Amino acid sequence: MRLEIFVTDLERSTAFYTEVLGFTVDAGGDGGYRELSGHDTRIALQPLANLGVDHPLRRPGPLGLGLELVLEVEDLEGLFERVQQRWPVEAGLQERPWGLVDFRVLDPDGYYWRPTQPPQTPSS
Repeated sequence: MRLEIFVTDLERSTAFYTEVLGFTVDAGGDGGYRELSGHDTRIALQPLANLGVDHPLRRPGPLGLGLELVLEVEDLEGLFERVQQRWPVEAGLQERPWGLVDFRVLDPDGYYWRPTQPPQTPSS
């Protein structure tokens, strides 16, 4: 999956995604655009200020409202420890009624992330 996330502070968001969630910066483009990868996911960070004033994302209100981003990771407990040491966690590790374990964290702009492990497939 590839996401483009519009942020208010590119440096702060880059630090969150690299230092807290463990992504790697792959490239930086004109105007501060950043490409990151990790956990089989690619993220592009784009300064919100780069959008035209009539763009729908420039409307007043919190960024990320109504969106939950599920990030499947191989080492959920390791990532949880990493995040917990660097950033406030919204909800700790919990087994959910649907059988997966996850935790919850907000990025600097309020995007709601739910890291989880991929569902286990039964062995044949």
